[in-house]
Formats: sequence, structure tokens, C-alpha cells
Amino acid sequence: MIPSSLLESNASIRRRDFLRFGLGGFVGLSLPNLLRLRAVGNQSLPTKKNSVIVIWAQGGASHIETYDPKPDAPAEYRGPYRSIETRTPGLRFCELLPQHAAIADKFTVLRSHVHSGFCHDDGPQQIFTGHKFQGRRQKPDEPDLFSITSFLRYSPERDLPNYIGLNPIPYLGSAYLGPAHEPFAVYSDPNDPQFEVPNIGLKNSDEQSRLGNRIQLRTRLDRLDRQIDQFGNMEALDRFEAQAWNMLTGPSARKAFDISQEDPRIRERYGRNLWGQQCLLGRRLVEAGVEMVTISLNGPLCGRVGNWDDHAVNHHVFDAMKHRAPPFDQAVSALIEDIHNRGLDENVLVVVGGDFGRTPKISHVASSGGGVASAPAGTIQPGRDHWPLAMSFLFSGGGISPGQVIGATDVRGEHAVERIVGVQDFVATIYHHLGIDAAQTQIINFAGRPIPLVQEGKPIPELMGRA
Repeated sequence: MIPSSLLESNASIRRRDFLRFGLGGFVGLSLPNLLRLRAVGNQSLPTKKNSVIVIWAQGGASHIETYDPKPDAPAEYRGPYRSIETRTPGLRFCELLPQHAAIADKFTVLRSHVHSGFCHDDGPQQIFTGHKFQGRRQKPDEPDLFSITSFLRYSPERDLPNYIGLNPIPYLGSAYLGPAHEPFAVYSDPNDPQFEVPNIGLKNSDEQSRLGNRIQLRTRLDRLDRQIDQFGNMEALDRFEAQAWNMLTGPSARKAFDISQEDPRIRERYGRNLWGQQCLLGRRLVEAGVEMVTISLNGPLCGRVGNWDDHAVNHHVFDAMKHRAPPFDQAVSALIEDIHNRGLDENVLVVVGGDFGRTPKISHVASSGGGVASAPAGTIQPGRDHWPLAMSFLFSGGGISPGQVIGATDVRGEHAVERIVGVQDFVATIYHHLGIDAAQTQIINFAGRPIPLVQEGKPIPELMGRA
């Protein structure tokens, strides 16, 4: 049993731990308590069912080796790869992304996003909170936009979580909103034939019967509490208990996560690997009604270090990009095509990005061989370091007009020079898509003060979607 005092604190408890406790000892009602905590923030229900899928290159992908190549820059900037034409006139990509290039008429590229976070924690924290954090921290002091949306959009009618992280974006958090608004985290590999999500959709009647018996026992034990309940809390708890039952035993959650139902040809199109099947599962989840899905692309497909952090001491940046580009190119392009082919492009917004760009000028480092991430001693190889002063994001769906390029960087890719977009504008754009008026909505922080979601940013006009 998880003590209620712990549930109502801001302790960092993984969502899967809540669910594990919830199934293992349902008398403790950890899953209903989780839902109860969510309901505290039930302030805003969507007027339309829009969703967002964020594909995250954890560690920060080079903008020059992806969406903003610099063929006219000096050799020490442009790197070894050429640029290629895309289906959008005037838009060129790195040659490592041919499948992106073939469907460029289905998305828009932002090339002038900037922030001031030079580390892997404050980069995504700034991007997804809109607050200009400085300094290293594992979790932000302010909740990220996904946790806030989860807080605002709680509904007892849901039989699926509205915020799911398929390998969640690291360093984000719900801060003072509490752990109930962290993502429902799925760390297992959807490409594994044995893939399943623990505690979602109990498969047999025996499990459901045992769970039902525990609920009945708890109900009998609570009768005395009901008699002295002055605030209707027990009646409310019944509703959360019912929702927990729906999530654990209803068919919706089990069906949404059952990726084996997909046509094998679709699975092959995405790529029969971790990244491809995570992206396919993301599409299944938004189709099932999930509002927010985040997918971090890291692990063995990235290369030796397991992420996109292409310092010279970590990777030979150009070898690493060449290694990871094919599964990335295939998975992202398949998701975008699938969203459009299935008629989801008006309501589902796909966002692709990472912590920051990489330094346009190539560095060469001789490694001392120390540390887990270091190359063998004496290795001299090219790398690119952290660079938040110029980065690219891709947007597809969401009712936006595709085939656009927003902003530009200089000839060497060092600085955004046209239509500079800050973190508040980025956050306001995502909120707008989700139907939240960020300029008028406030939440209450630890001190009881109302905090506006956005203080000065405005949605990017080209990304606001068709009326």
C-alpha cells in the first residue's frame, strides 16, 4: 500500500510504480488515488479532440545534418554530407534524410528556434515550460506543458491516460502539480514479440475477478468512513475507482496498446525496430483518444553512447548520424504519411525536435579514454557540441498548411537571423493546438500564486492551423 500522504506529496515516483502497487494491492487504491489527484485540476475540457505526438531526438540532433544543411559554408562548418532537394521548392535537407525529402509537402520546418539552455536538462525544460531556467536540475521548478494539460484536462470518463510517454522525454516534470500529472510511462520495446504494458487491460476473467473482490472488500471497509464523510470525498472516490476499473479491465486500453493488430505491411513501413514501432504505437494511441504522446528516440539505434549527444568524445558525429539516420528517417516519414493517409492530419500535430542544435563549427578532440562515454584513448575524431542559438523543428498535421519554411539561420548555421522564435512562442503554439488559451489560463503554484501559462509568447501564425 502507498500511504496517502506520499501520494499527495510532490515526491518523484514513477507512474509504473503507482500502477504496480495499484494492481498488487488494490485495497490501497493507488490507481484511483492517482486519478483523484488528477481531478483536482479539472478546469478545462477540450472543445475538439486534438492530439500531439512529439518525436524527441534525445541529446540534441545536429540541425546541419538534418533540416538546415549549409552547402555554401566553409568545410569546417558544412561537414561531409551534401544537401538534397525536397518536394517543397527551395527547401533542402541533408542527404541522410531522403524519405523526409520525398514527403516535404506534408510538413513545415521551423529553422529559427532559440533558447538559452546549454545543458541537456535546461534545454528541454525551457522548450516545454516556456520558462528560461538556468543551471542544472533534474526536474524543472515549473510544470511542463504536457503535465499542465493533463492537469487541466482530467476527465473521469477517460479509459486511457491522456498523457503517455513512450520512453518519456527526460528532465521534464509536473513540479507542484504533483506526480499524478507525470506521463504514463512505457519503457518496453513495442518491437518485442512479447511486448505488453503492465496493468493495462487485464486479459482474463480470473484477474478481473480477484480485482473485483478487492474492490468489494475495500467498499465494505469504507462504509463507516462514508457515514462521517462531510465533503463528498467518498462519492468522488467511487468515480475514480470506476475509472481505474475501466483502465485495468476495459478493452480500450488493451486494444490501443496491442500493436500486433497492425497490418504487417504497416509495421514494416515504420521499420521493425524500437523507433519505428514506438512511432506506430504513438499513432495508435492518438487514434484511441490519447491527447499527448511523447517519444524519446535513444538507445542502441543511436550508436555507442545511446543518444544524439555528438561531442567528439562521445561519437564520430558523421558516423553516428549516418548510423542513426535510416531508422529515424523511416520512422518519422512513415508516421507523417500515416497521419495524413488516415485522415488524422487535421487533429493530430506531429512535432519533431531535440534538446538544441549542435555547434556549426566542427570540433576535433583527442580522447583520454576516461569515462563511460569516451572513445578509446588517443582517438581524434570530429564532433559537434551543444548549440541552443539555432535549431530546427518539424511540424506536420494539426490543420497547418504544409510545405512552409519558417525562419532562417545565417550561412554557417550559427545564429537565427529571420523570424526568431523563443520558447514562449513554441509553448503557446502547442497550447493553441490543444485548445487551451495560454494567455488567459493560470495555475496555482506552491505559494498559492496564480501563474500564467504564457506571459509574452504568442502562437506562431503559420502553425495555428486552418480555421
